[in-house]
Amino acid sequence: MLRALCSLLLISTVGAQAQDGKQSYPTRPIRLIVPSSPGGGQDIVSRALAAKLTEQMGQTVVVDNRGGGGGSVGAEITKAAPPDGYTINLMSASGVVRPLMYPSNYDVLRDFIPVSQITSNPYVLVVHPFVPAKSVQEFIAYAKANPGKLNFSSSGPGSQIHLGCELLNGAAGISTVHVPYKGTGAAYPDLIAGNVQWTLANITSSQPHVRAQRLRALAVSGAARAKAQPELPTIAESGVKGYEVTQWYGILVPARTASPIVDRLNKEIVGAVQQPDFAKRFSADGTETVGSSPAQFLALLKSETVRWAKVIKDTGVRGD
Repeated sequence: MLRALCSLLLISTVGAQAQDGKQSYPTRPIRLIVPSSPGGGQDIVSRALAAKLTEQMGQTVVVDNRGGGGGSVGAEITKAAPPDGYTINLMSASGVVRPLMYPSNYDVLRDFIPVSQITSNPYVLVVHPFVPAKSVQEFIAYAKANPGKLNFSSSGPGSQIHLGCELLNGAAGISTVHVPYKGTGAAYPDLIAGNVQWTLANITSSQPHVRAQRLRALAVSGAARAKAQPELPTIAESGVKGYEVTQWYGILVPARTASPIVDRLNKEIVGAVQQPDFAKRFSADGTETVGSSPAQFLALLKSETVRWAKVIKDTGVRGD
């Protein structure tokens, strides 16, 4: 009986210590893996989030840029990290597409646990002024009357913009030709010159060209109108039912991370992105903060995986 009591006491003590350890998380700095180079949109969002989390959690959140392989390098580092909450990953929408198009050592749904979606950023459908269209329906009608004669630019094969344009091709029943570039900035000179006639563009980078009438904006690609350009309808409300393409960022942790740690991270992240100054920092370019639950973010990952896998299969898109 004495031995049994001692064993029960030991188990109770260890259990209490383990529970206290979870409650005290974090006790050391957290590494935020950003699978891109410094300076881009993903990096900017990550640094704003890291600053907020550092304030709230009492531990430094260190941004660790690990660009390469279209995001696969950073994803693989996160996958291999201990599932203890001290390595987290800021994944983009493109991170879901990458393993669908290229041989990859990670599976988004198998190797990670979603914590929260951070932001959602729609694109704007722009055309060169040579295209005689002032609405999505007029653009579709013109493209149908000129099959194969219109080109669209993208930031590269398999990019969110590439697949978003291919999705519009299929949904609208039009045939336009993909011209890939090394980044969206590299595509603008040819787009403005009329060598390519349309694309899905970043709201901020396209606005100066739209104001100068070098490009014409027809609609935004999100589910709702963008606060940055509320005068523009969505592509869906313009007649392409169900069309929605956004660039988004969200936080993932390695699989097998304990639920109390995931819940704590979610609570802190949601609290950070819902602060007015965080939202204001990104609102000018049409970016909206989200702050979802793990279940909501998982649903997004699943739906994105199914949708883009279908687009890739239907169009025969291949990575270079």
